[in-house]
Amino acid sequence: MADRGHKILVVDDDLEMCGLLSDVLKGEGFSVNTLNDSLEASRLLKKEDFDVIITDLKMKGLKGLDLLEETNKVAPLTPVIIITAFGTIESAIKAMKMGAYDYITKPFQMDELVLTVKKALENRFLKKEVVRLKKEVEARYHFHQLIGKSSSMQKIYDLIERISDTSSNVLITGESGTGKELVAKAIHYNGIRKEGPCIAVNCAAIPETLLESELFGYKKGAFTDAKSDKKGLIFEANEGTLFLDEITEMSFTLQAKLLRVIEEKEVRPLGDTKSYPIDVGIISTSNRDIKSLIQQGQFREDLYYRLKVIDIELPPLRDRREDIPLLAQHFIRKFNGEMKKNISSISESALKILLNYSWPGNVRELENVIQRAITLTRHETILLEDLPITMIEEKDE
Repeated sequence: MADRGHKILVVDDDLEMCGLLSDVLKGEGFSVNTLNDSLEASRLLKKEDFDVIITDLKMKGLKGLDLLEETNKVAPLTPVIIITAFGTIESAIKAMKMGAYDYITKPFQMDELVLTVKKALENRFLKKEVVRLKKEVEARYHFHQLIGKSSSMQKIYDLIERISDTSSNVLITGESGTGKELVAKAIHYNGIRKEGPCIAVNCAAIPETLLESELFGYKKGAFTDAKSDKKGLIFEANEGTLFLDEITEMSFTLQAKLLRVIEEKEVRPLGDTKSYPIDVGIISTSNRDIKSLIQQGQFREDLYYRLKVIDIELPPLRDRREDIPLLAQHFIRKFNGEMKKNISSISESALKILLNYSWPGNVRELENVIQRAITLTRHETILLEDLPITMIEEKDE
């Protein structure tokens, strides 16, 4: 990461130290502001952004820790390096607890300070990147990104918004391809647990024996391949959301263990004698008729009611055909960007086929059809000839 252009603020009531630090840092290519008045530095922080702040601990006016506290309020991503000639273990611990990036005792080597500044810049870059990615994910899964103007989808948007300030467990049902995962993530990223992790587990894709150890974790020696302790995914989701995709594929035995976790709010790793408290919201999905599975003795009724405090049933695409043009345009924009194409519309004859097709694969199938059409078309409009022949033939049956 290039250093040139990064702005450093140096605050020290020792004029000689300020000048020395300024010369060294400018020699490394940094842009440096120096201030001998900590109160003036506090005012400047509210007006300008800095990449790193270096401040003395003991000064007239505001102390270094006061300036650190001020920085945490107005620029929480900006690392603060404390320097002092009066260093004690107590003051160092206090500074680090308050969020200082580092604490350097005078006298120090200038090379040491420069290295610390460069590491602080890397730290700031990583923090900013985490914030950027988090905002990107939240925007991607904001419930407004769910496409549809049909009354059934409007009710779902309304429900997601109404449950955003609760931590109740949610059960989402619907046919494959209806968008259950997208809705689950929208609930998480628009809810009170959005600052926590969202851990997804596909219960249908993991063998039963492996699924138990993945969910609960284990202690070293719990079984032959347990070479070391491992935290389970339930614990990893603490203070966030555990997303259990296709929950009905979970074995009856494992369902009982999950029920205990929900009721006791604690998890016990395999081979451990202790249980650990957790605070986890659970969003589960299924494409099967759960009540029928309960009658057949394949799914626990008590777990079902624990999971479906809030239940959302997603309609198949054939039951909300008025959303097909909106969804198609959404996928056209998506794949135009990914494939560097410039498809502008769908012909009337092609749209008629889309509107009348049965869509057994639901929204996922529509996405695949649009991707295929954009890949194959030689025009700026998706034509009838760009659609799969099976769709066209279904119309004639």
